[in-house]
Amino acid sequence: MLSVSPHLSVSGLVKELKGKSSWKVLSEFKSLSRQYWVRYFWVRGYFVESSGNVTDEVIMEYIKNQDVEKESDDDFKISDS
Repeated sequence: MLSVSPHLSVSGLVKELKGKSSWKVLSEFKSLSRQYWVRYFWVRGYFVESSGNVTDEVIMEYIKNQDVEKESDDDFKISDS
């Protein structure tokens, strides 16, 4: 969840977040940079919604209590291929 000043461009912010984070990940995991050198690291779209009259606390509680089955990442591996 992000809080953004109304005078900032949401599309510009998303572009910066995706660009900087992909640079960071690809610089730390060189095998991924070979894999993604022509393709996009992140998907091209994004979702934005304003919260209206709902408080930040209500939104954070909603996010915290999502009914998502937690998966173990013990078998997560990054291949060099």
